[in-house]
Amino acid sequence: MKVLANDGISKSGILALEKGGFEVITTKVAQEQVANYINENNVTVILVRSATKVRKDIIDACPGIKIIGRGGVGMDNIDVEYAKSKGINVINTPASSSESVAELVFGHLFSGVRFLYDSNRNMPLEGDTKFNDLKKAYADGIELRGKTLGIVGIGRIGQATAKMALGLGMKVIAADSFIPQVDVKVEFFDGQSITTTIVSQSLESVFKEADFITLHVPAQDGYIVSAKEFAIMKDGVGIVNCARGGVINEVDLVAALDSRKVAFAGLDVFENEPTPATQLLMHPNISLTPHIGAATGEAQDRIGTELASQIIALIG
Repeated sequence: MKVLANDGISKSGILALEKGGFEVITTKVAQEQVANYINENNVTVILVRSATKVRKDIIDACPGIKIIGRGGVGMDNIDVEYAKSKGINVINTPASSSESVAELVFGHLFSGVRFLYDSNRNMPLEGDTKFNDLKKAYADGIELRGKTLGIVGIGRIGQATAKMALGLGMKVIAADSFIPQVDVKVEFFDGQSITTTIVSQSLESVFKEADFITLHVPAQDGYIVSAKEFAIMKDGVGIVNCARGGVINEVDLVAALDSRKVAFAGLDVFENEPTPATQLLMHPNISLTPHIGAATGEAQDRIGTELASQIIALIG
């Protein structure tokens, strides 16, 4: 059987699938050609990440598909229920990239509190002529330790983020409509661990109490954060979105940054990918990455092998 990994797959995933008797194709097929390619090459399994969309048109056009796999958590680029109604197995890897995304969240938080997003732009331009001016400009950094991190969505990635925050000595609060409370276990290198319970509170209270806010929710019909929510946040709050584009109103975010209500933002995802709004890309108080939350070697190895094991279990 043939597997089309249209958005790529790790070497470990390829080896696991080949060992299970599958032929793995890693040719990148343009979105409009995916259906034809699947049919012409008798592909049984299609694996995607966030780039390729598997909608009703592809599902209807490709009766030979038995499995649609998403390397990652969210499956908003797949018509999941429709595929299942056609007898197609839909799989993903919800646990594989949690730590990678959480570490990126803290990359943005550290970047924000120490102005790295701006100093990395200005040091190459003016570091040799205005060193002391830049030193003064970036002299008002703050520590994360002792501050309150508000986590919106305390699922796997939210919990991984909470563990890192607790390790830094932060207070962690969370809002989640589906998880009333969760035990978070922080494990150390020597086998010791501590466990603490995080009880979900209202979204409004998280917005009011948090010094920093990080979003870990699936794609939404509307915004979770707009002007109304920014208004009740602390002055000088920092906000990070490594979840999905479209959960923050980006126009309102720029206004909040310009007014200094929000001190900085860290964005890995955008409403209009792959062409984010220029106002975001050029804003001096935004730390920017191009949707790379799960893009670590370790996460991709876990994703590839987990997808392989699920596929082999289903039709191997």
